[in-house]
Amino acid sequence: MDPTSIPASGSPPRERLEAVLYELRRVIVGQDRLLDRVLVALLARGHVLLEGVPGLAKTLTLETVARVVGGQFSRIQFTPDLVPADVVGGQVLDRDARFVTRLGPVFSNFVLADEINRAPAKVQSALLEVMAEGHATIAGESHPTPNPFFVLATQNPIELEGTYPLPEAQLDRFLFKHEVTRNNAATLEKIVTQRELGVEPEHESVMDGAELEDIMETFSEIYLPDVVSYYIARLVDATHTGQSRTAEGIKFGASPRAALSLASAAKARALMAGRINSSFEDVKSVAIPVIQHRIILEYNARIDGKTNRQIVEELIAEVPTQDLNTPATIKEAAASAS
Repeated sequence: MDPTSIPASGSPPRERLEAVLYELRRVIVGQDRLLDRVLVALLARGHVLLEGVPGLAKTLTLETVARVVGGQFSRIQFTPDLVPADVVGGQVLDRDARFVTRLGPVFSNFVLADEINRAPAKVQSALLEVMAEGHATIAGESHPTPNPFFVLATQNPIELEGTYPLPEAQLDRFLFKHEVTRNNAATLEKIVTQRELGVEPEHESVMDGAELEDIMETFSEIYLPDVVSYYIARLVDATHTGQSRTAEGIKFGASPRAALSLASAAKARALMAGRINSSFEDVKSVAIPVIQHRIILEYNARIDGKTNRQIVEELIAEVPTQDLNTPATIKEAAASAS
C-alpha cells in the first residue's frame, strides 16, 4: 500500500494522525513529547515503558488514546499478590461444572500495566511473553491478542521497597522507555484552568480500529535508505566496548533488537510526518528512548554521575551520520552507473 494513499476516512494518514494528536493534546496538557512517542510506538507495533512519579497523567494518556482511536482499554494494577492468571486469564468452572476459558485483561487493544515493578517476576514474565509473542497459551490452547495491541507499562522510580525491578532482558522488550517529567508553572496553570478534579475531560473519537489498522498497514511501505540503516548499525555498534570513546562508560551495549527498534521507530516517525522515507533526523529523535534502557553503565561512569540518557546523547554527538565506508549497495549502484 502506498503510504500517501487515502485510507477509509478519505483523508491522508498524516492528517488523520494530526487529528489524533490534536485531541490528545486537548486532554493531556504539557506532555507533547510523551504523546508523540506513544503514537510512534503504536504505529511501529511496539510497547512503551514510562517512568515517573504519580500524578503525571500516565494512566490518562493511554485511556485517552484508546477512546480517541476507538479501541478497547484495560488497566491492570500490579501488586505483589498478583498471579499470572490475573493477567492472561485461565480456566474456571461454570454453573454446569465444566471448565471454560476466561481471558484476562491483557486481551484488549490498549493495556495499561500500572506499576509493573510491583509484581513478582512470574507475573511480569506472563505479560512480557504476551507482548513478545502476540498470544497466550491457556490450558494448551493458544489465544491471540486483538489488533492493534499496545501495552503501556509504568513504574515509580521513587518507591523501591516491595518492588521487583525488571531485568535487562525484559526491559529490552519495550520499544521505548520514556521518562515523564513534571510540569512547569505555566502548564500547571493551564491544567488548573481547563480541568476539574473528578470530572472527565472532553474529547472526540476521530477514527475507529479499522481505520487505524489501515494507517498502520502503510508503515511497512515506508522506505529506509541504505545510508540511514547504516547509520543505525554504526550507532548501535558504538555502544560496545572499543567501538567509540563514549563506550568506555558502557559495560554492556545494546542488542540487535535495539537496531531493529530504531529502524521501526524512525519509519513510524516518517509516517507521522507524511514522508515516504525515514531520515537521519528520525533516527536521532528516537535514539534516546530506544537505546537508554538497553545499555548498562560501567561503575566509574555511574560514580561520575552519568546517566543512560547522557551516554546516548554523547553517542549521538560522536557518531557521524555519514561515514567514509559507503554501504555495499551504494558502491554497487555507483559501479554499475559508471
